[in-house]
Amino acid sequence: MVKITAQEVNKLRQATGAGMMDCKKALVEAEGDFDKAIDVLRKKGQKVAEKRADRDSSEGAAISKINDANTIGVAIVLGCETDFVGKNENFLALANKFADIAINFDNKEDFLAADFGGMTVAEKLVEQTGVIGEKLDITAFEKLEAPFVGTYVHINKIAALVGLSTKVDKADTLVKDVAMQVASMGASTLSYKDFDPAFVASETEARIAVIEKDNIELGRLGKTLKNVPQYISMAQLTPEILAEGEEVAKAELKAEGKPEQIWDKILPGKMERFISDNTTLDQEKCLLDQNFIKDDKINVAKYVTSFGDVSITGFKRVSVGE
Repeated sequence: MVKITAQEVNKLRQATGAGMMDCKKALVEAEGDFDKAIDVLRKKGQKVAEKRADRDSSEGAAISKINDANTIGVAIVLGCETDFVGKNENFLALANKFADIAINFDNKEDFLAADFGGMTVAEKLVEQTGVIGEKLDITAFEKLEAPFVGTYVHINKIAALVGLSTKVDKADTLVKDVAMQVASMGASTLSYKDFDPAFVASETEARIAVIEKDNIELGRLGKTLKNVPQYISMAQLTPEILAEGEEVAKAELKAEGKPEQIWDKILPGKMERFISDNTTLDQEKCLLDQNFIKDDKINVAKYVTSFGDVSITGFKRVSVGE
């Protein structure tokens, strides 16, 4: 029987992350051959992976990386089965190593096929499934390129990337604040201008139906009914509709007995309320149209313009469990 030294066991452990006993057993089985021992551990990982293939990798860690030039960013989620593993230091270190590799690739498929210490990333995932005893998977991969890219990561559960059209003064502050907005508010598109008209129409019908159903129950309980909006996006508010809204607002002021000479001071506020009540889809889904989380008196678009001649070119978001 080949004698296995503590140094050999430690070397294998450093290379694979496997436990001391697993490393010793692998070296014994491989008769002291280091490369064969790695193969033994890999095969063990394959067996564990096959047994846990139907498990859900709903926990894990969200990690982002930005290149030195701040022009490319990547965000990934390394998924596992339990929150306990997801918070483990070694697991987080592995996730960061994966992200360091991921930034060099444009898609998840190429990333999984990339080299990781003599094996592919996909093979490393299988190996570490055997080491950790839980299914590991890359459950999200997003990449963003722009003249200036920044990121924000929320407790390793959500990672967001934001691209700017140019690097302006205090670009780091701007991009971090907007990335924080993306992480916390979950926008799915940049502007209402990106919406397909058919999508807006179907969403309008669905949302009105929900409110009308709620109002039936509220009415039965004798409670105040919810406002039923005619519209849900700025995409629907044509100049004609805005003009109609202004006429309605003027009629309300007249009915309230407000002197006509002060209407100009009151109308802007009423129109802001009219637009707000009829753009709920934009406020939920469109980054630039959302109220800014650090100052809800302005939207994100207005916050961005306060930094000068710069715009948001795009954003990406990944989240553990999604």
